[in-house]
Amino acid sequence: MRPIGLGLLAALIVAMMAPAAAMAAPAKAAPSAVRAEDRKAGMADAPALIAAAGAPCKVTDARLVGKAAADKKTGSLGSSLYEVACENQPGFLVQTTATTPNAFSCLLVNYPADPATKSPNTCVLPGNLDLKPALAPLFASAKITCAPDAIRGIGQTATNTLIEVACPGGSVGYIITASTPLDVNKPATAANCLGYDAAEGNIKCILAPAATRLTVIDNYAKLANNGCAVKDRRFVGLFTDGTEGYEVACDNGKGYIYKVTAGAVKETLDCAKVPGDTCKLTDSRAATAEQAGLYTKLAKNSGSSCTVARYAIFPTRGAEEVVELVCADGAGAIGMFPATGKGKVLDCGHALVAGYKCTLGKPDYAALTADLRKFDKKECTVSSVGSPLKAADGTIRLEVACSDGLPGYMIAFSDPQTAKEAVACSFAGNCTLPTNKPKAKS
Repeated sequence: MRPIGLGLLAALIVAMMAPAAAMAAPAKAAPSAVRAEDRKAGMADAPALIAAAGAPCKVTDARLVGKAAADKKTGSLGSSLYEVACENQPGFLVQTTATTPNAFSCLLVNYPADPATKSPNTCVLPGNLDLKPALAPLFASAKITCAPDAIRGIGQTATNTLIEVACPGGSVGYIITASTPLDVNKPATAANCLGYDAAEGNIKCILAPAATRLTVIDNYAKLANNGCAVKDRRFVGLFTDGTEGYEVACDNGKGYIYKVTAGAVKETLDCAKVPGDTCKLTDSRAATAEQAGLYTKLAKNSGSSCTVARYAIFPTRGAEEVVELVCADGAGAIGMFPATGKGKVLDCGHALVAGYKCTLGKPDYAALTADLRKFDKKECTVSSVGSPLKAADGTIRLEVACSDGLPGYMIAFSDPQTAKEAVACSFAGNCTLPTNKPKAKS
């Protein structure tokens, strides 16, 4: 989508005799500034023109701005320009054409894309002098929670009108995508100006400095209350769950990403616990090494000998942090660490019973082999495992295959670390691993 700039917009609407006005604050025009004959002509022609243009407007006032005669040299057929005020909607400038009239929102000409320029025609009817109150339904539809105090009409395409708004203080701004012709009662969307600041493109927010908009991140750091004195900050973007991401680098070397919705911090992500290229402002390698050292300590406190080389965080389940660990020897494990107290580290086999699967390290099934030894199944060294099944008695059953290729077993667990029994697949049923399936009779 490429919005039409105001320069092109001005070219599309014929330049008449109406005086240009400074757009930062539209000039107030007294009712007497509109000639009676222009208002009479406007009120006579505007309702039909508005209807033909498809603009959402119940006409309350109108005026003829001017006319351009046909010009055989340029091929112009001539046209007329009208200003129309509407009930509970921003008004329009309507230009007649040989076919369908074109309607341009007064917001685009009274608050132009370049506030330093002067539009050749502005909306001066009393009902069009203050357009902000009529925009309230549009802001609500776009889910803008502040009352914007600055507005800029960026331009319009055949289907969309683009508007920039800034909240008081300039710390938050949005670009709104609305309908064409502009209808404040139709659905609209708003995108954070910080996204346009970071992107390469021809649309930018200019009502406040980008650096001012970034200061909102300091407030999110205070709301997160995680001890971060902000040194640097950036806008990450929109996450798939609809939250906005903001990254901070802290004076103590740590970094975080705040997931924000409706001005509240929904979740705080530690840069040491997210994929390595997610955080850009902190030394993720140093943070990762520090976190790996912490997990090594937690693992050893849990009775494991794993020296953690790599890790990945599972989604949170309650107050317990669950982490996939890759040990220095390449073996995988699952660490389950509560906020306080002693945690536990499960080998990849027993982790399946707990509902977690190793994907990073080499699975070691020595502990499952040891479980079989408890039930005098000495001939089987576990080489692979199936998917865990929950039995009617509440136990979890895990199918295991043997390295010698002979049929394996179904081990029942009362909890992830306690094997209750081991039954040969030939009796247990439900075994699906290739070496465990019953041989077809010849």
